[in-house]
Amino acid sequence: MSASTDNTSHAYEQLRITDLHAFYGESHILHGLDLQVRRGELVTLLGRNGAGRSTTLKSIMNMVGRRTGSIMINGRETLGTPAHQIARLGVGYCPEERGIFSSLNVEENLLLPPTVRSGGMSLEEIYAMFPNLYERRKSQGTRLSGGEQQMLAMARILRTGANLLLLDEITEGLAPVIVQKLAEVLMQLKAKGLTILLVEQNFRFAAPIADRHYLMEHGQIVEEIHQHELESKKELLNTYLGV
Repeated sequence: MSASTDNTSHAYEQLRITDLHAFYGESHILHGLDLQVRRGELVTLLGRNGAGRSTTLKSIMNMVGRRTGSIMINGRETLGTPAHQIARLGVGYCPEERGIFSSLNVEENLLLPPTVRSGGMSLEEIYAMFPNLYERRKSQGTRLSGGEQQMLAMARILRTGANLLLLDEITEGLAPVIVQKLAEVLMQLKAKGLTILLVEQNFRFAAPIADRHYLMEHGQIVEEIHQHELESKKELLNTYLGV
């Protein structure tokens, strides 16, 4: 009986990380990380550069060296799962470098990704969400602005049917008008029930759209801040982020 009650309490968790340690060669980057993200939540990882936020996303995807601890995705332990199979569990990873195929046009880039699970967005849905991509659909990947490349990188993941999105610094270096557009897109995806874990440097972008924030320092979570606590924890945020 106790096992089934336990399962119910975790039923809504799409991601649970427990005591995660991650290493690149001899470098020990994550030191006993604990976090969880519930289905349909938008959660951010905040912290200074080098805090271990990007490594956390790479660890979930099994793209670092050695890992110990536990990473449960949809209730399943994935520590021993190869990276390409993690995508099949519905996890979409958008790295900082975006990975656009420069020799292909926008539409060809969108038609490339394999479907990992049902429920991937159609081209029509993608173009409705990203009108810029529709306008540029015949343009080569290299001809796109930084903002358009970022939209394309996200759109490709949405095509696969992923419902847990790991997004790394998606607003970096982008014009405010594009950043605002990305905020709207994330709210639409959240409304569709997608789960989002966002590594973000731009606190002004992240604050109004996230349900919760995890503050990271030296490869550990130092604080969890809920949306309604932002005002009362301003000083703490200032100390860690200088916002």
